[in-house]
Formats: sequence, structure tokens, C-alpha cells
Amino acid sequence: MKMRWILAANSSLLMAEAVADVAIVLVVGSVLIAGFRRLREPQVIAEIVAGIVLGPSLLGLLPGHLTARLFPVAVRPDLNAIAQVGVLLFMFLVGWEMNTGDIRQRRGAVLGISLSSIALPFGTGIALATWLFHDHATVNHHHVSETAFVLFVGTAMAITAFPVLARIIIEHRLQMTPVGSLALASAAVGDVLAWCMLAFVSVVAVSAGSGHLFQVIGYFALYALVLAVVVRPLLRFIIARLSRHGNVSPQLLAVIAAGVFASGYVTNQIGLDAIFGAFSFGLIMPRESKKQLASRVCIPMEHITMLLLPVFFVSTGLSVDVTKLGGAGMLELVCIIGVACLGKLVGATGAARLSGMSWQESRSIGLLMNTRGLTELIILNVGVSMGVLDTRMFTMMVIMALVTTAMAGPLVPRLPYARVDEKQFASSDELAELETRVA
Repeated sequence: MKMRWILAANSSLLMAEAVADVAIVLVVGSVLIAGFRRLREPQVIAEIVAGIVLGPSLLGLLPGHLTARLFPVAVRPDLNAIAQVGVLLFMFLVGWEMNTGDIRQRRGAVLGISLSSIALPFGTGIALATWLFHDHATVNHHHVSETAFVLFVGTAMAITAFPVLARIIIEHRLQMTPVGSLALASAAVGDVLAWCMLAFVSVVAVSAGSGHLFQVIGYFALYALVLAVVVRPLLRFIIARLSRHGNVSPQLLAVIAAGVFASGYVTNQIGLDAIFGAFSFGLIMPRESKKQLASRVCIPMEHITMLLLPVFFVSTGLSVDVTKLGGAGMLELVCIIGVACLGKLVGATGAARLSGMSWQESRSIGLLMNTRGLTELIILNVGVSMGVLDTRMFTMMVIMALVTTAMAGPLVPRLPYARVDEKQFASSDELAELETRVA
């Protein structure tokens, strides 16, 4: 009886510490967001920096072991669970936001830019990973498959963060320009392709052999078929029943959120990360009802993710330790950032130029497609959970994501067409809605 009381007291204490940690994360993030906005940086940059600041890279250097005191190891599983809720809802919204309308308008240019901005970084990333593998072949005393490591790093290099890119484009009033619309459409296509690549790499990493590999692929293909044939029509029926006469029932948010989490559970049981289930559930959501459900489903979910994702960033930041890189690590970091930028800038810029855009517009496309942001961090955490990345490699890739995303903020305002007259919008309310929808 006494032991049960002690366990209950410890559990209550850990929960209280986790709640206090969430408060600290939100306050630090809010302070940094205000400062970074003056630098014309997206909110995600401030949140990533907040996570790194609270981790061993900065706060941990101060006397008193502050990082360990504020975020003890026993509390981190609770923080990760809170963060996972935000990540799954975020991935669902990313899938639901995919719009094929812009893609159809300039199909050739969109496909050319999206494919080249994936293929070249993927190829250069594989070459770099082959060179780096010897120093990162062991994770937690387990040998890493070279194939899984090389493919994962190549895929991570090929990522463009569609939500962050959309946010940058809207903040700089580029959504009405050819550069903005083409970059958005290309990033949307690239995101889908990159997630498919990551799903394959995940299967390779976790499979014990070719038999298990085909088993996971088969189960995932079957699940995708169930989502398209069974779940999508069922969602249409549920949405119609719970949104009669234009009045959307509050229950619909709970039903859709439950579907997101259930889908994540299924893909986890298949052998893939839960984010693939959430993203797939977003892809099969009916698009025709999105505007109707904005106030009752989309916006509330976005507000939830805005509260919970900072916890994800601090969970990531606790695993980032710049102090352990050393001289060799700094050289590797420079190479990673250089290869990441080279692949995206050359691949996207060259394809945009071949599509008929000017050199200035093409360079802008390359710069925008180089943003990686939150999407990259989610992928890197998948790599850690699969046992593909060690702490040093994870740290360097996180810094690469931060640098490549931060580049666009200061450079985009220098473009002569980066200012679009707000009169092009139907109203200030429409502009505010656009900014809210891609937060």
C-alpha cells in the first residue's frame, strides 16, 4: 500500500514538472518570436532556437546544470507524448492542405522544379552520407545499416518544408506572384514525393530482411487502399451528417482528431512511424468541405498545434548538443550545410530557368525551395527513433535545417517583386485568413 502511495506521489510530481516545463517553453518561445519577427524570420525559427537555447547547447553550459534540473530525464517521456499530439495534428493539416489546383495550372514547370529539387539534393546527400558513414556507423552501441543511413540522409537533404515555405511566401506577399505560386505548387508535389521516399527508407531501416520489407510495404499499400475506398466515403457521410444546414457540430472536431490518432496507431503497428498515418489521413480528407469546416475544425487544430509544437521543439533541442561536435564535427557541419544549399539552389534554380523564368526569379525559387524548417525536424526525429542517426549527426542536421530555413527571411524582402499591393486581395479579412490558415 505504501509503495503504491509513493508511486502515485512520484507520478503526480512528474506530471506537475511536465506542466511547468510546458509553461517555460511557451514563455521562452513567445519572447524569442517577438524578436525574430523584427528580423523577418518565420515563427518556426524562433521556436527551434528556443528549443536549442533550453537544451545542453546553451542553458546546459550555465552553472547549476539548469537543463537537467528544468527538464529531468524522468519528465521527458511526458513531454514527448504531449509533443506527439501536436506533431500528428500538424501532419494531418499538412496532408489536408495539399491542393492540386495550382499544380494543374503549370504542370510542366511544377513537376520539373519539384523533381529536380529532390533528385539533386538526394544524390549529393547520398554522396555526402557515404563519406560520413564511417564516423556515424554506431548508434547506442548498435551498428547502423549503411544503406539505411545513406538513404535517410539523402531523403533528409531533399526535403522542402511546405508549411514553412507557405508562411514565408504569405508574410512577404508573394502568393500573388508567379514565383510564390510556382514555389508553393512545387513544394506541395515535392512534399508528397519526399514522404513517400521517407516511408520507403523507414521500411528499409526497420525491416529485418527482404521478407519483412515486402510485408510492411504490402500492409501499408492495403491500408492506403482502405483509406481511399472505405474511410474517405465514410468521412464524407459523417461530415454531411454533422454539418447540416451550414451548422457544423462541435463533435466533428473530436471525430476527425480521433481518426488522425487511430490512423497514426495503425501505421505504427504496420511498422512505420505514426506521422505517416496522420499525413495519409489528411490526404484523403474531402477537399470540398475544407472551407465549410475552417472555423470548427481547421482553425481549432491549428491553434492546438501552435501550443503543442513548441514542446516538440524543446524535446528536439534537448537532444542537440553543439558542444560535442568538436573540430571534426564543425567541418562535417559546414559540409552538410554546403551540400544541402547546393543541391536545392542548383536543382530548383536550374529547373525554374529552363521553364522560362528569369534568372532573378529562378534564384528566388531556389532560395524558397531551400527552406526545411519543422518538416525536417520531424523527419530527423524519425531517424533517431529508427536508430539511424547518432546524437552528433542529429545535432548537425538540426542546425542545417535552422540555417537553410533562416536564409529565406532576410533575402526575400530584397527582391523587387516581393511587395505585392494588398489591394489585390478582396479585403483585409481575406489577407488575415490566409495568414492564419498557413500559420
